[in-house]
Amino acid sequence: MTTDTITASASGTWTLGDLQVNRVGFGTMRLPQNGPALRADAVSGDRDRAIAVLRRAVELGVNHIDTAAFYFSPLRSANELINSAFGGSYPDDLVIATKVGPARDASGEWADHAGPGQLRGQVEENLRQLGRDHLDVVNLRVLPTQPHFAERFAALAELREAGLIRHLGVSNVTPEQLAQAQAIAPVVCVQNMYGIGVRPEYDDFVRSCGEQGIAFVPFYAIAAAGRETGAAGCAESEELRSVARAHGATPAQVRIAWTLRQGPHVLAIPGTGNPDHLAENVAAGALRLTEKDLALLDGLHRTAAP
Repeated sequence: MTTDTITASASGTWTLGDLQVNRVGFGTMRLPQNGPALRADAVSGDRDRAIAVLRRAVELGVNHIDTAAFYFSPLRSANELINSAFGGSYPDDLVIATKVGPARDASGEWADHAGPGQLRGQVEENLRQLGRDHLDVVNLRVLPTQPHFAERFAALAELREAGLIRHLGVSNVTPEQLAQAQAIAPVVCVQNMYGIGVRPEYDDFVRSCGEQGIAFVPFYAIAAAGRETGAAGCAESEELRSVARAHGATPAQVRIAWTLRQGPHVLAIPGTGNPDHLAENVAAGALRLTEKDLALLDGLHRTAAP
């Protein structure tokens, strides 16, 4: 499919609280490095190219950028790249969503998740790195069995009341944890792993979020099952490749298009450091899958190995 003239507006819009975004956004996790992300031995990517990709994303209509202070390589961080690309002149409609909870030390090794008393420091670090006086959206990312979820979310709710955060979200959570969070403060988005063949058990959760007016923002939506760490060699199924061929599209574009068809509240945040792949990802918002395509892909999704 042609990508040159398609912008993110082709994907439609959703509102995060009072912030309207195009449904195809941009994820920055892989931007600071080449190869697999979030590893202590990551090889830093080209800074100028990363900044150019960020600026091109905005030129293509992307106004929802996902980031985190723990997205960094030995030489650069996603937040620093965003600040360098737009700092001092952030577009008025640009919504930057970050996340807190996980922590990495200066060497890149993972440390204990932040407790309630440490979350303010993480929020302030994001503010400093981005050069902002408030954060548009902050997601509390947790581990499934991590204790004190309500206390940690309440700590962020206090920072929202103080004006440091505009809207709150949650990441890697269960429906029960979402309900706990909602009892404390409004939640505008849920960010969980989801895609064709990835976590089909979340189907009901995705629909429930839509019924509650909450955005569902899947990560790894364009990665086949087993590719969460960036490992190579995971071939796409013939079913998915056949749909891609029928539309003159790439398998990644089909995955994004399928994701968007799961509901008007479902947003996509594919990330890349390649400007050509960026244009393809944005253009996927204009790909209209047929009912036959959806039936085929839904079957693939539901029969995927857990």
